Amino acid sequence: MNQIRPLARTTFALGIIGLGALGVVYGDFASSWPSWVPWRQPLLYAASAIMLLGGAGLLLTRTARIAVRLLLPYLLIWMALRIPYVVKAPQVEVNWLAVGEVAVLAAGAWALFAELGGASDGASLQFATGDRGRLVARLLLGLSLVWFGLSHFFYLKQTVSLIPAYFPFPTGWAYLTGAAHTAAGLGVLLSIYPRLAATMEAAMLGIFTALVWIPAVVTAPKVQGNWSEFVLSWAIGAGAWVVAGSIPAKGETQRV
Repeated sequence: MNQIRPLARTTFALGIIGLGALGVVYGDFASSWPSWVPWRQPLLYAASAIMLLGGAGLLLTRTARIAVRLLLPYLLIWMALRIPYVVKAPQVEVNWLAVGEVAVLAAGAWALFAELGGASDGASLQFATGDRGRLVARLLLGLSLVWFGLSHFFYLKQTVSLIPAYFPFPTGWAYLTGAAHTAAGLGVLLSIYPRLAATMEAAMLGIFTALVWIPAVVTAPKVQGNWSEFVLSWAIGAGAWVVAGSIPAKGETQRV
């Protein structure tokens, strides 16, 4: 059985730490919580502490198992808070995109939970560990990538605006990357070279982070939105990388 590489886990941990740090520094979520959440400000700082502690815990092998048990429930709650918008307006694609952003983070945490879990977790958690847990992480990632891809077509103008100015044919790049997200998602969902699809997706997200959000942060370091998008993009790409590492290599089987 393939194992998630320590570098992927470390990169994911740094992304989670970054999200927690942004919450502390700016007093707001890098990727917003709904305004209707009660006690929103105290919960923001509690959530930031969870991400800081959980991310730091993932950096050390001896604390990673405890850390992922702290992070996964929180990320699932964060994802669930966005679902009411999908139920209310399922025809609005950005609502699906918003769920997908956090779902990839949850997928990364779930893949780690599946790898680090064991018999000591008890029968009630066996569905979330081992091969079944890895399958859940794959489903979360695959669905999210399809939503990412569709957003490029639904919001073409906004996507084109993010393409670096020195790239020729920006509209073509917007279509191409949208198709790539969608193809990667379908590959993961339908088991068509799923490990390769997830790995290529992680690489594409990493390149996007480097080409778009790092320059944005360098040129306008005082803009909160640039930091939020940079850290969130980093964390999502790392989450995809973690899930890719949990998918069996070609020739191996994954029991369901």
